Amino acid sequence: MKVDYIGHSGFLVETGVCYYLFDYYEGELPQMDVEKMVVVFCSHGHRDHYQPKIFGKLRKMGMQRIYAVLSEDIDNHDEVVGAAFLCVTPGTQYNLPLGQELITYQSTDLGVAFLISEGDEIIYHAGDLNDWVWEGEAPEYNEQMTKDYREQIDALAEHLGKRKLSCAFVVLDPRQEKDYDRGMLYFLEKVKADRVYPMHFWSKPHAITQFLTEHPKYKDRIVATR
Repeated sequence: MKVDYIGHSGFLVETGVCYYLFDYYEGELPQMDVEKMVVVFCSHGHRDHYQPKIFGKLRKMGMQRIYAVLSEDIDNHDEVVGAAFLCVTPGTQYNLPLGQELITYQSTDLGVAFLISEGDEIIYHAGDLNDWVWEGEAPEYNEQMTKDYREQIDALAEHLGKRKLSCAFVVLDPRQEKDYDRGMLYFLEKVKADRVYPMHFWSKPHAITQFLTEHPKYKDRIVATR
């Protein structure tokens, strides 16, 4: 499995079966094998997670087999013309075109998180599922946010059981200031994963350095996304 960081929450994962492109926002894609299918995942309609221009970009690169997985809140499908697509809702299981299993989880912001199983490879992309606690918000809001987030991560961990994620893409957002690591820490405590890629850090990778300095026991699992 090969992973390329594209930018923000965008990643390209290549397996023996296909490509998975998650939450493209901006940035250049590497050269791709035009014979392979590319499955484009869009976790929700916020502009930093869904840019419909990605479909034209892929076609210009020569990609012919394009399949899109779109959160149900994305209702403009004009740019997806020429690509088959699936609209997904939270808490649902789907079968993808090449036999992969997809399970969606409810985001704590908008849309869904994705869990893809392809044989022995298991991939998780959080979208905007995170413990969005903010200083200045009402305590009731922050408490509910933490409760909702932990329920989803607990459900993910229960589903996986003894299995381990091949790779996971998880929010680490420095805008949360002292609470920037809450979501990541809970995920790492509850979910087994070979490689965890921080994302959504708004071109401020110092958040990853800070996290690894403050929590060095996770150095063997965290990939310093750049």
